[in-house]
Parts: sequence; structure tokens; C-alpha cells
Amino acid sequence: MEPADQQLWARARKHAEDKAGFYIHFGIYVAVNAFFVALWWSTGGLGIYPWFIVPMAAWGIGVVAHFVGVFAGPGYVERATQREFQRLRGGTP
Repeated sequence: MEPADQQLWARARKHAEDKAGFYIHFGIYVAVNAFFVALWWSTGGLGIYPWFIVPMAAWGIGVVAHFVGVFAGPGYVERATQREFQRLRGGTP
């Protein structure tokens, strides 16, 4: 494999690992929060405060940030790098 192909392979592998990491994170988020809802339901359900919303919302912020970092982040970073490179070279962005 040529050096350019090796670099491309390494970038592709890193991005695939990042995606897999997000899917694992999201799966654990769903499983744990389903457990919380089941626990809430089994200990009183509609008669008590839905406390599971607090950890679900707090952890959800982290899941959304992870999603943005994996799926929107790399493209944004590439575009920002390209614009900065063009600016530094004296060209128009």
C-alpha cells in the first residue's frame, strides 16, 4: 500500500472507530434509560415524579455532543482547515 493510501486508510479507520464508539455509547444510553423507566414504573409509575427524566436529559446532552463530534465534527474541521489554509496562503476562502 502506498503512503498516501496508508494515510487515507488510517483516517478511514479512525472515523469508523469513532462511529462505532458513538453507536456503543448510544446503545448503552438507551439500555440504561430503559432500565430507569422500568424501575420508575415498577416502584409507583404514574403516581410518582418521573425522576428518570433528569439523568436522561443530562446524559442526552453528552450523547448529542458525541453525535455532533463524530458525524458533524470531522466535516466541519476539514472545511475550517481548508478555509484557514487558503487564508494563510493569501487566497480567498
